[in-house]
Amino acid sequence: MQLVKANRDALLKPLQVVSGIVERRQTLPILANILVRKNGSRVSFTATDLEIQIQTSAEIGSGADAAATTVAARKLVDILRALPETDVALSLANKKLAVASGKSRFQLQTLPAEEFPTVAQADFTADFTLPAARFKYLLSMVHFAMAQQDIRYYLNGMLMVVEGGTVRAVATDGHRLALCEVGKDDATAGKIEAIVPRKTIIELLRLLPDTEDAVRIQMAANQIKLSFGDIELISKLVEGKFPDYNRVIPANNTKTFLIGREDLMHALTRAAILTTDKFKGVRWVLVDAALKISSTNADQEEAQEELEIDYAGEGLDIGFNVTYLLDVLANLKTEQVRFSLGDALGSALIGMPDSQAFKYVVMPMRI
Repeated sequence: MQLVKANRDALLKPLQVVSGIVERRQTLPILANILVRKNGSRVSFTATDLEIQIQTSAEIGSGADAAATTVAARKLVDILRALPETDVALSLANKKLAVASGKSRFQLQTLPAEEFPTVAQADFTADFTLPAARFKYLLSMVHFAMAQQDIRYYLNGMLMVVEGGTVRAVATDGHRLALCEVGKDDATAGKIEAIVPRKTIIELLRLLPDTEDAVRIQMAANQIKLSFGDIELISKLVEGKFPDYNRVIPANNTKTFLIGREDLMHALTRAAILTTDKFKGVRWVLVDAALKISSTNADQEEAQEELEIDYAGEGLDIGFNVTYLLDVLANLKTEQVRFSLGDALGSALIGMPDSQAFKYVVMPMRI
């Protein structure tokens, strides 16, 4: 039975959408597969790792009948990538999926569609929409501060807070915290909080388009569902209590100045050359009208940078992890960045000159 007959790219596009969550090592063999379900000309593709499920569909079916099977995701995608840009046919016979294009032929093993584990949908208590570009911007502004494989599992994700007409995203790894908020058209009753897993956030950043098309976001106590275009993503949420981020944001930092983002980023990049993989510290000395940046290493090598700033006040000598500073500077797109510092032991608050919608807190380190 022929399932699909289409141009290679028309078939490859939906497969690439869903195959990103398929892990190379699986506890269940069928989790390495994608579910291909044909209903007339409509063909849907589904992948899951039991925590996340992504489904998309395309009008590439051949014939009016219905059929379903599962096949190894990476093998099928790799074969299609290696084929020339011509028509490709997928056919199902004798429990094998045949891939044919020109004079190229491939036979892939399949597993029954009924054995494929799909995620059961929860009863959603929140339902709202955001433009795709706005939602992608929200995630991109804080995702770099998420923890990776932290024993405090609730940090391995992003907190989403929906309150009134605002959607807020917060991420922290215990050493730095990023917060961003955007508005939405409709007001939500009450306050809803959910910790979205790191893997889900990374997939959303890959899949979300930079358009004004609506993203429908539905949230339950243990699940989130996002629908945009032909894509539907369902993810479990991380259980646990996220830290009180409002207590982390310093409110009494008095040493405030603006500095050119690119100038600072370039100076820090140069200073970082003489740091080591184990110790990424750079020293900041704040004086009248200048910020002095320096770094040293075990070989007694030293880098020094000096930037002019509009500052007149008490001096300060403080150290930071240069990677944490470069991460936020690479993510911001403003010409200038606002820094608010307290004392040598207090955290720094970084933001945009004319907006309170984004805040980045970074802890100091001993130099």
